Amino acid sequence: MKRLPNTQAASPEGAKGRDRRVALFGAMFLMATSAIGPGFITQTTTFTARLGAAFAFAILASILVDIAVQLNVWRVIGISGMRAQTLGNRVLPGAGYLLAVLVAFGGLVFNVGNIGGTALGLNALAGVDVKIGGALSALIAIAIFLSRRAGVAIDRIVVVLGVVMVALTLYVAIVSGPPVGEALRQTVLPDSVDFLAITTLIGGTVGGYITYAGAHRLIDAGVTGPENTRQITRGSVTGILVTGVMRVILFLAVLGVVAGGFHLAADSTNPAGDIFQAAAGQLGLRLFGIVLWAAAITSVIGASYTSVSFLASLSPWLDRYRSWITVGFILVSAAIFELLGKAPANLLILAGALNGLILPVGLAVILWVAARRRDLMGGYRYPVWLIGIGVLAWALTIYLGWNSLSGITVLWS
Repeated sequence: MKRLPNTQAASPEGAKGRDRRVALFGAMFLMATSAIGPGFITQTTTFTARLGAAFAFAILASILVDIAVQLNVWRVIGISGMRAQTLGNRVLPGAGYLLAVLVAFGGLVFNVGNIGGTALGLNALAGVDVKIGGALSALIAIAIFLSRRAGVAIDRIVVVLGVVMVALTLYVAIVSGPPVGEALRQTVLPDSVDFLAITTLIGGTVGGYITYAGAHRLIDAGVTGPENTRQITRGSVTGILVTGVMRVILFLAVLGVVAGGFHLAADSTNPAGDIFQAAAGQLGLRLFGIVLWAAAITSVIGASYTSVSFLASLSPWLDRYRSWITVGFILVSAAIFELLGKAPANLLILAGALNGLILPVGLAVILWVAARRRDLMGGYRYPVWLIGIGVLAWALTIYLGWNSLSGITVLWS
């Protein structure tokens, strides 16, 4: 999660040489860290414990949808140089405002889950009560947001802890000894298909604000226009590969623990922590707490910034006071978390499900621009095959969203 950049003007340095490469890497990393947050970790743990190797099919489905969505989102937004809400209003007056409200609402729910993720992290690290941990983390997020050097600090911390997270998860995957052969079989021939699980995973890794985090960063960096198509495509593919690898590693780590006979308690408030502790003991639990808290605190900042950047387009007044609105967004998220008193794991899962329902709306705008509005993309001739896989992904998200509507209530039962 980057230092909150000015969303109204692209950085002129970002369009040249080394600065451009650094900015493109920042966009890739922003997308990857947004997708690999506390919601993803908790969702994968919970559903793997429940579905076992059959959850491999959901992992595959989420990766395929991720590829189809991000290739289109990055290319359309990057080449046009316009943010999603601007494109929406150019396609159909008012559509961009609707998208802004939907993303901001989904971002608020997701941010409540992110606050819950910080609480789970501190609880795993030092046994801090979840409500105290959530409140403390919200204050820290605000302090980081108001710091003038927040961007530099966050970039370096997230990169280091991201590597630690991958390394620790890979270690757990190795020592837990997952049934890889069974997982491979059920990747293509699952014993059962859980539509809510698939929709939740898709929503938690590519839905809502996450869809646009990396692509909008391209605009701030000045990496836009048809002449940058190759860089834009390479950046989206690299980010997708990073998230895909992490999904598979975490799934195998959890599957190995579950296959070894460990049963996750139905009322567990920290399922991922319980799994890591079962695999690597107290040290694994503490290290997991550090990684989860770091992922969650940066997600709080990123979700707040991205959601408010959508809201800021609704009126000049909102844009003028965007910084304070972002602080307020964090405070409201924390207040909701403190008042609900619901298990943080449920909040994280619900956030992914809601964002999965929002995804088809924004993707429809992107695909319409790609197929019908070359004028918004500088006359760029969009690849037909890319539109084709985008339409297939859009149809799948519609179907999954419809099937998950009745299932969301189960999370609160």
